[in-house]
Amino acid sequence: MTFSELNIEQDIVDALASKGIIEPFPIQAQTIPLGLSSQDIIGQAKTGTGKTFGFGLPLIQALGTDPAPGVQALVVVPTRELCVQVAEDLELATSHRPTKVVAIYGGKAYEGQIAELKAGAQIVVGTPGRLLDLAGQRLLSLANVRVMVLDEADKMLDLGFLPDVEKLFAQTQAATRHTMLFSATMPGPVVALARRFMNRPIHIRATDPDEGLSQANIRHIVYRAHSLDKDEVIARILQAEGRGKTIIFTRTKRAAAKIVEELNDRGFNAATVHGDMSQEARERSMASFKAGKKDVLIATDVAARGIDVNDVTHVINHTVPDDPDTYLHRAGRTGRAGKTGIAVTFVDWDDLHKWALIDRGLDMKMPEPQETYSSSPHLFEELGIPAGSKGRLKPSPAAPHAERPPRSDHGPSADARARGGRRRTGGSRPSSEHRDRPAERAEHGAEVSEAARAEGGGTHDGTSPARRRRTRRRRGGSGGGAPSAPPAA
Repeated sequence: MTFSELNIEQDIVDALASKGIIEPFPIQAQTIPLGLSSQDIIGQAKTGTGKTFGFGLPLIQALGTDPAPGVQALVVVPTRELCVQVAEDLELATSHRPTKVVAIYGGKAYEGQIAELKAGAQIVVGTPGRLLDLAGQRLLSLANVRVMVLDEADKMLDLGFLPDVEKLFAQTQAATRHTMLFSATMPGPVVALARRFMNRPIHIRATDPDEGLSQANIRHIVYRAHSLDKDEVIARILQAEGRGKTIIFTRTKRAAAKIVEELNDRGFNAATVHGDMSQEARERSMASFKAGKKDVLIATDVAARGIDVNDVTHVINHTVPDDPDTYLHRAGRTGRAGKTGIAVTFVDWDDLHKWALIDRGLDMKMPEPQETYSSSPHLFEELGIPAGSKGRLKPSPAAPHAERPPRSDHGPSADARARGGRRRTGGSRPSSEHRDRPAERAEHGAEVSEAARAEGGGTHDGTSPARRRRTRRRRGGSGGGAPSAPPAA
């Protein structure tokens, strides 16, 4: 089957063919005909199976070959990275027609986005916060929106986003609005909630009946690993044969920053994406990863949804995800577009209960993760790591140290004595008085040592050197001691 057979117009077909996209995926084959007929859709398919074009192509075609200026279609996404990616996909599909696409998201300057809206962009892809911000300033009008899409709909209808999504829906015309919701995971309560915003929707699940809840083309490996050994295990996995781009997911932003520093120190080419970074830094990291300049990306769940990067062969969960849905979205960064991939998950001893829930929820039949260390033979065998691989590609930089002069048995050397009396300059150095005192003591000790050797001290004849007689000057007055003899008459 081809896109032409799904009644997609030729200019869109040609635009997709220019990037080698010829045949539709199952979710596209099932949703495009319904979307072209303006049927409300709840589309559900595994990650990496082409959901963006499943709603994007009907949306573009509904606006016509030469749409009037002004916002007529709205795609709402949960993250900035996904916003950029969806906008790029839609720009590809509209590259042979005058339809304009604009990405509206936070962390970027308002001016460029406002300018594109004023220039007459017809399709807006955005995150809820910035969309409502511009709408509140009357710089974005949704009154003429004819098609509205929620991508990653289960996340968009989560309690955190729900109030903002309701406000966006309220600014559109429900009577004339065509609504589509897409996601890889769609729990029952979310589907019930979604129906509030839709008109008799059809729920489409594009799955292989013989395939489990997790993707069959992804190999899932689970290890019970010690937290202090994880960096070493990861470094050895990154040397596996055939490894391409790799994404490492962490639970916290601090852990992501720590791991990228550690891996770069070990000689790997790593970048990171997390919420504490500026938007420019996040985009630079994603661009370098997509371009292959960096082949390891450490990320929090901000990159777990919808990010489509070619040639990701491995996904590593540094910590166990909180629920089965998050696990599916993380693992789905590999094995995309029919390719194969490997998902490795580390389970801490304290997180065994979380893994038990994921294992049961996804029917993975791996209830007991195997205890694994960086030296475990099965680690090398299962992941194709060459024997003898270590966790460092380059040696650790040696700490610089000054060579010390040999110590003398009888006190400091002449050079040391000379240095001791030399005046130094510089901030927060000891005063000359305190510097001179140790030197004076050293010189005095050397003189005593020379005198002792002159008297036979320091030899190995078994005799001790003669003791020096010390005289004490007596003071006059009523001090103690024997009285002096009276003067002779």
